[in-house]
Amino acid sequence: MSVEIGIMVPHPPISIPAVGRGDEKKMSQTSKSYQKVTRMVAEKRPDTIVILSPHSILYFDYFHISPGEEAHGDLSDFQAGDIQFHIKYDTEMVREMEKLAQINGLAAGSMGEKEAKLDHGTMVPLWFLQEAYRGNFGATRFIRIGLSAQSFLEHYRLGMLIKQATASLGRRVAIVASGDLSHRIQENSPYGFHADGPAYDKKVMEVMGKGDFGTLFDFKEKFCENAAECGHRAFLILAGCFDGMNVQVEKYSYEGPFGIGYGVCAYTPKGKSARRCFLEIQKEIMEKTLQQRKAKEDPIVRLARQALESLILKEEKLVVPDGIPETFLQEKAGVFVSLYKNERLRGCVGSIEPTASNIVEEIIRSAQSAGTRDTRFMPVQPNELDELTYRVDILSEPEDIQTHAELDVQKYGVIVSRGFKKALLLPELEEVHTVEQQVSLAKEKAGIAEKERVKMQRFTVQRYQSCENP
Repeated sequence: MSVEIGIMVPHPPISIPAVGRGDEKKMSQTSKSYQKVTRMVAEKRPDTIVILSPHSILYFDYFHISPGEEAHGDLSDFQAGDIQFHIKYDTEMVREMEKLAQINGLAAGSMGEKEAKLDHGTMVPLWFLQEAYRGNFGATRFIRIGLSAQSFLEHYRLGMLIKQATASLGRRVAIVASGDLSHRIQENSPYGFHADGPAYDKKVMEVMGKGDFGTLFDFKEKFCENAAECGHRAFLILAGCFDGMNVQVEKYSYEGPFGIGYGVCAYTPKGKSARRCFLEIQKEIMEKTLQQRKAKEDPIVRLARQALESLILKEEKLVVPDGIPETFLQEKAGVFVSLYKNERLRGCVGSIEPTASNIVEEIIRSAQSAGTRDTRFMPVQPNELDELTYRVDILSEPEDIQTHAELDVQKYGVIVSRGFKKALLLPELEEVHTVEQQVSLAKEKAGIAEKERVKMQRFTVQRYQSCENP
């Protein structure tokens, strides 16, 4: 037995007549496509339907699988409380997935449920499925899985795990990847317009419309964030369910009448294919990229990387790499080390003033602390190390300033202080565009009220960072 079918569908509540009250007619193309793909699912009569929802419980570093025997939900949040849902979960398959996740080192399970009620990312597909099933799911069981901030690769691995559990238990399974596309395709979009919005929708529909699942890894995190999409990771899980398989793709529709992209596609397996083992292909690409990055990295970046790796992998001795300037072994300075994973901050720790005997020791301490003691994040795990990139900022001696006119967000970082409250903001931060914003964010970081007067200092940095495009 195996995954019999997978569908990619959006989840706009307005598509349900009791919610849309006539507006659902503006997305008739999507609704017709939705009806077609859910009828395809109903015709397969799978034992279990797995719904992947961006609006279920989301954790930074963990995939949440809904626990329990059953779940309920309604559309009262959308002024349609009479529309109700009741599903029964496939508890045996959930247990099997948890067992396989532990064996395979995948952070997934049914712990940590905060809200048992069904979310709209689950209920909208359920409404169309109920219509296709004529309201009678019979012996059909469900599994609801939330997404995560983990890497694209981990989402794809989760799909492979679903496939493995399906085969292990002899289940016939359907996968529902619930996800809207960009929320920024027009000026009237919920988050306004961004050029990456329509660009994302065009690209993802090309990829999903051809079943070119390996290309899903090529989407940059920043590109996806700018587009304000919510389905990309669900699509990766769906893709993982068909790893090593040829698929027949049926691309049904795309439209965006309310400033949000809606795409509908269906996938059925058509035999094995060694050329479509996209996890192994992606791992090879990542290993090659990693080796190229290491070959080109500056000795200062190498020092930071090796400092963290030696701590986490418990290597006995850290050897200072060749090429470190002699002055770094003699002089002192404040240092900040920032870690990034998938273009997102993964940790940042440092000191405004020197705390170690020299700059080299300062870099080592800051790198290790950034990976293990930044309270905003869980400690870095061994399997994350190869995905990290590093930035090392060595601070100049701060100098007092009196006005904003003496600052430049590209050239200077800023230190603000009032009494015992003190905070720093580095220069050249992507999200900081004006001096006023820079000072305001520094005050917020220090816990200083916006209107309170502060002592200001500026500084420059020597910046060393991982090669982004080796």
